[in-house]
Amino acid sequence: MRRLIAALLISLTASHAFAVSRYEVSNVTCETVQALLRTEGAVILVYRSRGILGLPIYDRYVDGQKNCNADEVVRGAGVPTSDKDYCPVHKCVESQIFKSR
Repeated sequence: MRRLIAALLISLTASHAFAVSRYEVSNVTCETVQALLRTEGAVILVYRSRGILGLPIYDRYVDGQKNCNADEVVRGAGVPTSDKDYCPVHKCVESQIFKSR
């Protein structure tokens, strides 16, 4: 019984730790997007593709390296917002340093 309770508590804690908010950014300003990243650390940003009409594009964007996994590095990226075609943000990508050849 103790193991079951411990497993339940661990799973509840782990699921809460990985909860990431999701935002549609087509109708907000670049400043708002950057403020969300500073406040939450990591968010999923959604916007519509300009190349394929209506296709939703989404990815996880972060405030900095501290929000990436150990085998990832932070890279610059950009998303379209209501006031800018390219709002600078960061995302985690797999590090090439630790990849075997």
